Amino acid sequence: MRFQLNDEQRALQDAVRSYLRDRFGPAQVREVYDNPDTDGVPAALWKAIGEQGWLAVLVPEEHDGIGLGLLDAAVLARAFGAATVPGPWLSTILLGEAIRLAGSDEQKAKLLPGIAAGEVKGAVALLPNGSARGAVATATDGKLSGNLGLVEYAAVADTLVVAAQDGLYLVDPTHATITSSPALDRTVRLSTVVLDGAPGEKLTNSSDAVLAEILDRAAVLVANDLVGIARKALTDTVEYDKTRVQFGKPVGSFQAIKHDLADIHLGITMAEHAALYAAHAQDIDAPDKELAASIAKVKAGDMANESTSAMIQYHGGIGYTWEHDSHFYLKRAKRLEYAFGDASQHRERIASLLLDGEVDGTRAPVSAESSGMASGVA
Repeated sequence: MRFQLNDEQRALQDAVRSYLRDRFGPAQVREVYDNPDTDGVPAALWKAIGEQGWLAVLVPEEHDGIGLGLLDAAVLARAFGAATVPGPWLSTILLGEAIRLAGSDEQKAKLLPGIAAGEVKGAVALLPNGSARGAVATATDGKLSGNLGLVEYAAVADTLVVAAQDGLYLVDPTHATITSSPALDRTVRLSTVVLDGAPGEKLTNSSDAVLAEILDRAAVLVANDLVGIARKALTDTVEYDKTRVQFGKPVGSFQAIKHDLADIHLGITMAEHAALYAAHAQDIDAPDKELAASIAKVKAGDMANESTSAMIQYHGGIGYTWEHDSHFYLKRAKRLEYAFGDASQHRERIASLLLDGEVDGTRAPVSAESSGMASGVA
């Protein structure tokens, strides 16, 4: 099987990269970094994300969306990772996915058009501490209680999606106690959210299976963000080491550095294959989609960490400074490594799928594509 992006997806990729290169580069990211007390959502960027349809990508056409697949959203995620883009794009996309997969027709008609237009910002609390299965909140007669831990962009969200013991609920953030928390990665804004009898609107069709699907889709998008980080970090490192001279020679000509960067390139390429295939597997409801999601998350997290660490090391002394951009990538990679399941949890899941053939009651046969062996990915 030869798997690659189609012409439309390549055009989308080029358009996003071009916009970010021309209008939201490292200088704009640094403004967000250097002002941690702001909401972390640059107004011009968020407006563009809405106007360009980058929030509408997964919203069905009947609800004013574009109606594309997760692979198209993965293209966006990879570009956003490479540019360390701040803002609640991912959490808003996941709000839309929760409503699309679990909402009633009335809930979809009411909420999805606003998400597609960029008029709504979302926040999600689907996993305790972001990484372990189980209910985040307790629901009693439609009232939710619980400490939701660190929730991305809760302070600016118009709607929260919260996982309770009996399903998914929409919660108005004005009924929650939200306290901002510092973040090592300042491309995100985190808050502690406490619910104490907050009224919630249950998503009518929510179930354990739907929650599991949303979590897998989230992990796939995060994996694509991570491979975007990894590739950008490697590219910048290679370019720098072509011109940095030590002992009268470019350091990139030293065998030890060349071999290490070549190994990292190979690893990133495999992670890119795995991440994009995982999105494709979700779109076609492939029997190995759960396995593909976990493989993608593990590979992407490993290579983002390796690539960003190498970036700092092979930039020499400047790589360790606040003034250099390398820490943007390192910190974002470290945060996303634990989002929607860390490597240990996903490796356990992979082992269970491979050895037992079953995870959470869902069988997922192994394929060459899901193990990252697909070729031809951009």
